[in-house]
Amino acid sequence: MANALIIVDVQNDFCEGGSLAVAGGAGVAAGISRSLASEPDRWAHVVATKDYHVDPGAHFGDPPDFVESWPRHCVVGTTGSEFHRELDTARVEAIFHKGEHAAAYSGFEGHADDGECLADWLRRHDVDRVDVVGIATDHCVRATALDAAREGFATTVLLELTAAVAPATTDVAVRAMDGAGVIMHGQPVIRAA
Repeated sequence: MANALIIVDVQNDFCEGGSLAVAGGAGVAAGISRSLASEPDRWAHVVATKDYHVDPGAHFGDPPDFVESWPRHCVVGTTGSEFHRELDTARVEAIFHKGEHAAAYSGFEGHADDGECLADWLRRHDVDRVDVVGIATDHCVRATALDAAREGFATTVLLELTAAVAPATTDVAVRAMDGAGVIMHGQPVIRAA
């Protein structure tokens, strides 16, 4: 069996300067790249997810409530939907797009270009353990880690390679992940925007 790194939504719109920026996002992108370079044998497989919105309905709000609705972000065909330039994607074997026509937080809701879902891709590659990193700790990282555990993967969140929106929602996310048996290492990046 093998392990995999799941890089969650390290996209321009979620990093500084983006339409739904999380403070510390660019630093997380660079940190993930450093880890991939300094520990080339740590993960047998590396995959990534992307928020990839066409028309997600009420997921975009005007004005947004920042609970169920958000500013427009990661729209297909925009630079905001692209990976941040600090993220080295050379080792990424598959990208899973999520949220084209509905809100989607977990990478396990996404699919590759050929339609394969993340869980099936991981099983096809004999993955039994995953490390989850990316943006945001308290939203898409949380949802992806919880789904990974539900799917039966031994799941670890490398908190030092995540950026969080706010302390209160991060505390809730950490408690939920802990309750689901997700292992956590380090502390998430939480900075005032």
